[in-house]
Amino acid sequence: MILFSSKVENKLQEKLIKANPTHQFIFCTNMDEARETLPKAEILVTYGEDLTEELINDATSLKWIMVISAGMEKMPLEAIKQREILVTNARGIHRIPMAEYAISMILQVYRQTKKLIDHEKSHQWAKHLQMEELHGKTMVILGAGAIGQEVAKLAKAFQVKTIGVSRSGASIDFFDEVHQIDALPSLLPKADIFISILPSTKETRGILHYGHLEALPNHALFLNMGRGDVIASADIIRGVEQGQVAHAVLDVFEQEPLPADDPLWDNEFITITPHISASSRHYEARALEIFQENLFIYNNEKKNYVNEIDVTRGY
Repeated sequence: MILFSSKVENKLQEKLIKANPTHQFIFCTNMDEARETLPKAEILVTYGEDLTEELINDATSLKWIMVISAGMEKMPLEAIKQREILVTNARGIHRIPMAEYAISMILQVYRQTKKLIDHEKSHQWAKHLQMEELHGKTMVILGAGAIGQEVAKLAKAFQVKTIGVSRSGASIDFFDEVHQIDALPSLLPKADIFISILPSTKETRGILHYGHLEALPNHALFLNMGRGDVIASADIIRGVEQGQVAHAVLDVFEQEPLPADDPLWDNEFITITPHISASSRHYEARALEIFQENLFIYNNEKKNYVNEIDVTRGY
């Protein structure tokens, strides 16, 4: 039995059923609804945030969890590890919307979009606004995986110099340079744009701090669309207020939803978006394409799964 603990479009349900006539599918809209069926499920498709250690213990037949998102930080990984349950996720499907988000946010800052909208609303003919160009800038991308590579690819259309930072430092297409993480302090003084696309893991939580922002040129733009716990909000506010960062674009936060009274909202040099950088009407279909590919593997050779997760590391 394949159990879905979150809503799936009817046409996608029909496509899965037609492609897999030997499997029984149970489609639910949430985990409360799915819980009664969970002990019978061999395969669970979920966004991951609805799983607890108690639910894993209840899922006595469970052999594989397909997480149709990339983040694993809220998963009960220790309980999953003890049961030796296979986990795969949808890593990589975010690359197109997130790369487009990054370029759009950089351009809205450089082209003064927020002020132009304000002036339009107040009927002001404000030709005095200073515009900036993306052309010729240097971009440092912390997290040079599929998403980072797609950002670099789009940035190349604007003739941006792209510098990637990864664990291995291995060469990657569309990056002019790729370095290991320990080189980051020496790279930041070169960055006109600094982007973090890091996931939330034991190794990445708090990996950035005020000192990194201080190392940037004071005209630099900082964009975080990975996870909010890589850097404290207080350090971002301090960096902006003390002129170490010209503008910060934040899609992720230490606490989500971001409280209405959080000081991040009120700084004119900080742009807030509600964790929507990966949003796309194609998201669900792309995630289920990965699931379908892995289901074929699961039914046959049972090895070399797409995006298999090391539950010890969380990625």
